[in-house]
Amino acid sequence: MSEHSASPATATSTPGTSGRAVKAVIPAAGLATRFLPATKVVPKELLPVVDRPVLQYIVEEAAAAGITDVLLITGRGKTAMVDHFDSRPDLEARLAEKGDEERLAEVRRPGELAAIYTTRQPEQLGLGHAVGFAEAHVGDEPFAVLLGDEFVKPSEPLLPAMLDLQARTGGIVLAFFEVDPAETKRYGIASVEPAEEGLSDLGEVVRVTGLVEKPKPEDAPSNLAVLGRYVLPGRIFEAIRQTKPGSGGEIQLTDAMGLLLDEGTPVHAIVYRGTRYDTGMPLGYLQTVVQIACERADLGADFRRWLGEFVNPGGSGT
Repeated sequence: MSEHSASPATATSTPGTSGRAVKAVIPAAGLATRFLPATKVVPKELLPVVDRPVLQYIVEEAAAAGITDVLLITGRGKTAMVDHFDSRPDLEARLAEKGDEERLAEVRRPGELAAIYTTRQPEQLGLGHAVGFAEAHVGDEPFAVLLGDEFVKPSEPLLPAMLDLQARTGGIVLAFFEVDPAETKRYGIASVEPAEEGLSDLGEVVRVTGLVEKPKPEDAPSNLAVLGRYVLPGRIFEAIRQTKPGSGGEIQLTDAMGLLLDEGTPVHAIVYRGTRYDTGMPLGYLQTVVQIACERADLGADFRRWLGEFVNPGGSGT
C-alpha cells in the first residue's frame, strides 16, 4: 500500500486510450453524519455487515470484476480503512499457533484482494471534487468509481458488464435502478433513449441523453436513478476542473459528466435489476445486515428462526 497526494486542479489531461479499465477509485472521505456518534471514530465504510466491513464487500466486488488496483479517497480520521487491508502479523501468528486456519484465512483475505492506494481529500466539497483527486493515480486511462456505501449481490454482478460496455463505447458508462418517483430528490436522475444495436448482450443498455442532480419529483425526467457505480474516461478530470459548484454548493460528478455529454461524449447505462445493498443510511444499513445474515449458510437458518419469533412472538400474528 502507498499514500500519495494529488490535486484536482493541477495538470491537464488528454483523451486516454480505449480498453478495459483496470483501476478503481472509491471515494470514502465523507463525515457520515447520519451515523453519528458511531462514526465519530469508526469510518462508516468499516461498519460491519455481520463480520466484514462494508468497504471489504466493495473491494471484493471490484476484484471479482478483474480490478486489483484500488485507490481510496480518504479524509481525516479514516486511516483505519487502510489498516483493514494491511497485514496483522501479531494476530496472524496467534491464529496460526491456535491452528485456527479458517479465521487466519479471513484475516489475510483483505490484503490479498487488491493493491490498495490512498490519497486524501482535505475538504469534502462533493463527489466530483473527490474523484478529481484520482487523476495522478489513474492518468488518462478509463477507470471505475465505486461509491463507498453500496454494493451488489456477488451472484448478480454488475461491474463486469459495465467495464465491457465502456471498452466498446469509449465514453461514460453508468448504472441505473428504478426508484419510486417520490424519491427522485435523493438521486441523480437520467433521461434516456434506446441504445444502438449491438450492445444488448451486455444487459439492459440505454443511451443517456441528460442527467440532473436530485430533482424534485415533478421535475424528474424519469425514475431511473444513478447507482453508485461509474466507468469513466480519463477526460473526466478536465470536465471536473470546468465544473462550477452545483447542488449543495458542491462540485457534482453528475454536472461534470453532463459537460462531457454536451460535448458529444457517448454516455450509456445498464439498468440493473439485481440486488443492491444501500448502507448509506441507518435503515438501509440495518436492512443490509439482516438480508445478508439471513443468506449466510452458517447463520441463516438460526437467524431467520429467531427473527420470525422476534417480529411475531408466539405466532399470534399481532
